[in-house]
Amino acid sequence: MSWAGRSATEIAAAVRQGKVAAAAVAEDHLRAIAERDPRVGAFRAVRERALKEAEDVQDRRDLSELPLAGVPVAVKDNLEVAGEPMRAGSAATSAEPKTADHETVARLRAAGAVVIGLTNVPELTLVGFGDSVYGTVRNPWDTARTAGGSSSGSAAAVAAGMVPLALGNDGMGSLRIPAACCGVPALKPGTGLVPAPTDDWRGLSENGPIAANIPDLALMLSVLAGDPSLAEAWRSGRRTEPSRPPLRSVWADDEAVWEPPPPKNGPEPFDLRVAYAPQPLPVGAPMDGEFRSAVRGAAETLRQAGHTVVERTNRFPAWLATATMAAWLARAAESAAPHDPHALERRSRALARAGRVLNRLGANGDRGRDRWRGYGADQWFGDADVLVTPALAAIPPKAERWGERGFVRNALVNVRYASATGAWNMCGWPAMAVPVATHSSGLPIAVQLIAPPGGEPHLLGLAAQLQTAHPPIRPPGFSS
Repeated sequence: MSWAGRSATEIAAAVRQGKVAAAAVAEDHLRAIAERDPRVGAFRAVRERALKEAEDVQDRRDLSELPLAGVPVAVKDNLEVAGEPMRAGSAATSAEPKTADHETVARLRAAGAVVIGLTNVPELTLVGFGDSVYGTVRNPWDTARTAGGSSSGSAAAVAAGMVPLALGNDGMGSLRIPAACCGVPALKPGTGLVPAPTDDWRGLSENGPIAANIPDLALMLSVLAGDPSLAEAWRSGRRTEPSRPPLRSVWADDEAVWEPPPPKNGPEPFDLRVAYAPQPLPVGAPMDGEFRSAVRGAAETLRQAGHTVVERTNRFPAWLATATMAAWLARAAESAAPHDPHALERRSRALARAGRVLNRLGANGDRGRDRWRGYGADQWFGDADVLVTPALAAIPPKAERWGERGFVRNALVNVRYASATGAWNMCGWPAMAVPVATHSSGLPIAVQLIAPPGGEPHLLGLAAQLQTAHPPIRPPGFSS
């Protein structure tokens, strides 16, 4: 029996109880990657040293208390992993190994996780595609199409059953977009809950989890946030009082422990005010009709679960769309600035050039961002606890070498299909993608759940109810 394809919760429990060795779990996942990744291209680097690190987890004195004991985790290749280069999808970055883990990676390791590999991203994580000089990440549901971006390989690796958990980050939708493309849930935390990436795009980007199911997602979020109560928030839509103190930010201390909660069966009834907006984009922006229908279907599922559900017809203001686009380009210019432009791809140079022009003109999106997070988002959102919208506006584009193309083609295709997510980075609110249906193309359809600051438990609770009604499935050819 292979442990690849099993849930993180199941793996961790088995390792804690001595039913399987952490190294055997790692071996199964390395084998699955070797068999499946040639079709997908999710990984830039697979870490054979993960076997030794799994053995080290097995030898830990606190093994029986580790929430992620022996769980293989993939890490997006723009986060530092000690002993590995961080290439961020670019030949312009340093090939020197990093000397220390990023804080989020350190928290995962301290909780017993095993870093199995580093996942592919578009150059400097600038776009919603998955291509770079290290390869093109393909969608496991249709390998002719992109896995999305920029947490491209992380979402594809989870969807294809190569890992149960993956770490990514989200600057304008870079967790939610690939998760929606690949049919797995992902959560962008609100500002300050989880340590941010080193290059956090001036506070626009947050690190967060990707998983195959909501309990695993909640468990990983609890570790990243250092808040054990979040591991059970999916049951009731709220935090519970932890039975032990929260885990510290860096667990170098053998006394830092986590006590697994008693087993329960599923989500508990609770009541929220839920609004749904099948077409929230500015006037004139298209939205796939099947995506709009999926939002209505998700709203009906939540109504039947006992929530108060109302439809919203208001759309994002045009000025917010303009500001979001400007902020994206301005951050692209800043991310590209430290690197030799001759070593960058055509796409990155073009995006950076546009961003530099906007910065010189003082049109970098900052004023719109301040307006939106100051009062605009709260006013537009209204009195709901959670808002449901489409996660994407169109199905994922073809998996091609978009990096060799210029500004216009990249920008137009990005905006055409992935324009529903950036507003919530502009104000720092938590948001997540949850697959709920299948498109006529055969690709998954996800809805986006958004909550005001502190609303991550509400998101997890509703996501669990949606996933109960629409159980997750693997892409064809990756089901075993």
